[in-house]
Amino acid sequence: MGYERYQQQPAPAPSRLASYWKLMRADRPIGTLLLLWPTWWALWLASDGMPAPWTLFVFTAGVWLTRSAGCVINDYADRWLDPHVKRTQDRPLATGAVSGRQALALFAGLMLVAFALVLTLNALTIGLSFVGVFLAATYPYLKRYTHLPQVYLGMAFGWGIPMAFAAVQGEVPPLGWVLYAANILWSTAYDTWYAMVDRDDDLKVGSRSTAILFGDLDLVIQGILYALFFAAMALAGQRAGLGMPYWAGLGVAAALVAWEFWICRTRERQACFRAFLHNNWVGAALFAGIVASQYLD
Repeated sequence: MGYERYQQQPAPAPSRLASYWKLMRADRPIGTLLLLWPTWWALWLASDGMPAPWTLFVFTAGVWLTRSAGCVINDYADRWLDPHVKRTQDRPLATGAVSGRQALALFAGLMLVAFALVLTLNALTIGLSFVGVFLAATYPYLKRYTHLPQVYLGMAFGWGIPMAFAAVQGEVPPLGWVLYAANILWSTAYDTWYAMVDRDDDLKVGSRSTAILFGDLDLVIQGILYALFFAAMALAGQRAGLGMPYWAGLGVAAALVAWEFWICRTRERQACFRAFLHNNWVGAALFAGIVASQYLD
């Protein structure tokens, strides 16, 4: 009896906190970095250099909070799917380590903290944040109804770009929307690498993705997406009046993407996952080009 009572006790706090940490994907910073680079592109371009420290803190912390919240709501939406996918079957909601109610409470808490930070900014930025909350909360459900959740991912987690311009300049100029469009293209491309890892499992359980939609033309369409992304970033650089260091950074980013295509030429799962992770360096190269152009030209 004593043993049974012990077995029924709730998990100790460190174990539960560890499950929350894992649910937020805080142990895997790649998602945060892929969201942070475009936000920093926007902040540095909107500020024509180093942004104000508080604005930089709000957006950097906001990226971490909203990405964590996005992971939570994504896993909540996918709790029916994740147990059947090899890569995701050990996630806290899939294993039962965290309940659906706990996940929703965590999502709400993260978004409330992020919103509290946004309240320190101007009215336009606060207004735009409501659109961001809607996009982040609805994104995970698209894979049930459309093959384009990767496109919606770019819309949802690139929303920090117009918000950054609004916070710094009090408006969203054409440059901000060009950068936002570029991020949608980039996010669709790198998340398609990610979707190619799960394509076989997704087909079995009825989930949808761009990797399934593109089929045998996946590498061709990936090439088109990345070409359009670099064209949009070139337009952004031209509109911002950036100099040679930026174009050098753009060239480095293009070379990095070419390497991704080389390793993914056989569509092997591990290679596609490496290509996805490798986009962190693409974002870093472009950010370095923006900063160098502003300080060296």
